[in-house]
Amino acid sequence: MLKQLRIDLKRISNPLRAQHSKRFFKTGPGDYGEGDIFLGPSVPECRAIARRYKDLPFSDVTKLLRSRYHEERLIALFILVYKFQAGDSNQKEKIYNFYLKSTKYINNWDLVDSSADKIVGAYLLDQRSDSMRSREAGDRPKKSARVRPFQSPEILLKLAKSPNLWERRIAIISTYKFIKNGQCNTTLQIAKPLLSDKHDLIHKAVGWMLREVGKHCSEKILTEFLNLNYRSMPRTALRYAIEHFPEPKRRQYIDGKI
Repeated sequence: MLKQLRIDLKRISNPLRAQHSKRFFKTGPGDYGEGDIFLGPSVPECRAIARRYKDLPFSDVTKLLRSRYHEERLIALFILVYKFQAGDSNQKEKIYNFYLKSTKYINNWDLVDSSADKIVGAYLLDQRSDSMRSREAGDRPKKSARVRPFQSPEILLKLAKSPNLWERRIAIISTYKFIKNGQCNTTLQIAKPLLSDKHDLIHKAVGWMLREVGKHCSEKILTEFLNLNYRSMPRTALRYAIEHFPEPKRRQYIDGKI
């Protein structure tokens, strides 16, 4: 099955797009994607292959995720998302744990952005929901039941402090799942320590998630956070966060006149 997947992928490889991707994803010496290798299929083509091979055995998905080819790693992550969404609680936990142990291979922003909220964020949101339902019902776990400790946002805070750029991006992008479910406090908690991050890819991710807080939760929540932090925020993060504000309000933040 894996062999056929790779044959199908080779058929749609595109050398011209591969060369463009090498530049777009910054693969030069010292860049964040240094040494990455591309085959050149488009993202929709990769997603179509992943859908076709969504039942690929887990052992083969592991091999695919450890590939030197960027698109094979992307396809592996698409397949993991499909498996996670179709899985029961035990399968979801397995994929979540596997994902966090495999961050070495989730090593570019598109790989993070296509999977972190759909696996890490979704798993932690389910945990939070289960924990809240249990408390509301006054349930006590049976002695024989396996207790899954509630990890959010502790695990995300740990990732946010990682020396690994991609783990830090996973931390903030994972909260997108919470945002889309109207729960924005976790995003603000993870964004706070990342405001002092030095990397532009984190500035963009933090600004993007803050903008989504204003969109899905409330502009008031976003405004309160920005009023406390905007003077010390990286400029890129601030510009992303206020993108949907009216121009006069945007100008006030840019000029430091709030």
